[in-house]
Amino acid sequence: MVRHGSTLSLLTLISRVLGLLREMAKASLLGTSALSDAFSVAFMLPNLFRRLFAEGSISVAFIPTFKEYLLKNDLKKNREFLSAVFTLLTFLVTLAVMAGILAAPLVIPLFGMEAFDETVLLTRIMFPFLGFISLAALFQGILNSLHIFAPSGLAPIVLNIVTILCAYGLSPFTENPARAMALGILIGGFLEAAIQFPFVLKQGQRFFFTGIRRAVTNPGTRKVLRLIGPTIIGMAAYQLNDLVSTALAGNAGEGVVSSLQYSLRLQELILGVFAVSIGTVLLPNLAEYAKTSRWDIYNERLIAAMDIIALITIPITFFSLAQGELLIRLLFQNRSFDETSVALTLSAFTFHMPGLFFIALSRILAPAFYAQSDSRSPTLAGIIAFAANMCLALILVRPLRGAGIALSLSLASVINTALLLAFLKKNPNIAVGRDLGSALVYTLKLSLLSGLAVIPVRVLSPRLLAIFAGRGRLISYGIPLAVNTLIFAALGIALLFATRDRNLRGLLRGNSRFNS
Repeated sequence: MVRHGSTLSLLTLISRVLGLLREMAKASLLGTSALSDAFSVAFMLPNLFRRLFAEGSISVAFIPTFKEYLLKNDLKKNREFLSAVFTLLTFLVTLAVMAGILAAPLVIPLFGMEAFDETVLLTRIMFPFLGFISLAALFQGILNSLHIFAPSGLAPIVLNIVTILCAYGLSPFTENPARAMALGILIGGFLEAAIQFPFVLKQGQRFFFTGIRRAVTNPGTRKVLRLIGPTIIGMAAYQLNDLVSTALAGNAGEGVVSSLQYSLRLQELILGVFAVSIGTVLLPNLAEYAKTSRWDIYNERLIAAMDIIALITIPITFFSLAQGELLIRLLFQNRSFDETSVALTLSAFTFHMPGLFFIALSRILAPAFYAQSDSRSPTLAGIIAFAANMCLALILVRPLRGAGIALSLSLASVINTALLLAFLKKNPNIAVGRDLGSALVYTLKLSLLSGLAVIPVRVLSPRLLAIFAGRGRLISYGIPLAVNTLIFAALGIALLFATRDRNLRGLLRGNSRFNS
């Protein structure tokens, strides 16, 4: 996968690492305090609409429609379409930003924030981020349609860098660090759009403001709106789930919202580097095999992708569960991130990580449907899973607090994966059902080997911590974690070689089943 990876995959890795550094800065300055919860909720609200309208729905609906205009090579109609989309998007997002700023005092009480006034202020500071990031999504859609990916991969890197710099650079000049980070988010969102715009112009793509009626009646815009409909349903279910989970966390006690965010950031780092990259490479291949009815190769690639995901995520899950506290202390413990913060984040992390394999697997199975132009099946699976997540969260949040919300997400991920596999078996051309038994055996094998490899780590870890204790965070936690990682990796690879693991040997030879 590294050999077949693109520049975008590398940029995604850098972005996720910087996102982790951003969370480390937040942990250092805010910990899991009420102020940290206020920032998390205030940033979550514009992000909710961003994922609903900008990155998800608009990108999915805009790119295929714009590709049709590009193939027709009619510059006039192309410009009219872009102008219509640009005008309508700007109009709708401006209304949404104004509504968000005005409605903040009415919405924030739902989250049970202790720092109510500060949460409202932070929400109002960051809500214009929605406008900038929506334009950035449009520019990204234009560039991706033209097979230009680097600028859109660079944009989130800029956002994270600016947020980190503002967090430390502006904190002395603001009433609290949360406001400094909020200003960083706002400036970073503007730069995400600004750095992509020159590349759009360089490709000769021009657009202007036009009348709202003309924008709505444009044939291309109407097609985009039709395509957005089904996507919004699935995305709305996801965002509603996120909203309810955050509200439950906010009412579960101080620091719970922030601890869940820190835990998810660690999980998303792994997903972004591996699952998203594999899905990105897999989708165009599966689409080609489906259109040319080469189902044998289609099945082979899909099963191989599932095996590779298991090979990566299952060992990482076992190691993370064994070394979660060390990892959290190394990355986050500083200043405001005290023992209570460590305990809260560790409890969430312990229940988030068992769902890693299933979340990653769903990122692989979804492209299998999209390659066949089937968006209904993954949408239905997602809606059912998110409904289950909400019900489980309502039940588990009272006895387990943040850990209950994390556990509900992991269980919902299992449900989502099971539904995707069940829907995939309905296609007679796909042989996943026949190979599911061997995939299950392989998963159990990896679980057993990972369990064996983690035993020495659990035994040696307390001794290593005692040896390096009291020598600063980097040495006290970093060296034991590095040593444990090497031991686990060496023993795990040795066990895979001893069992003649076909996927490991294929990857090491550069001759895995992903080769075309």
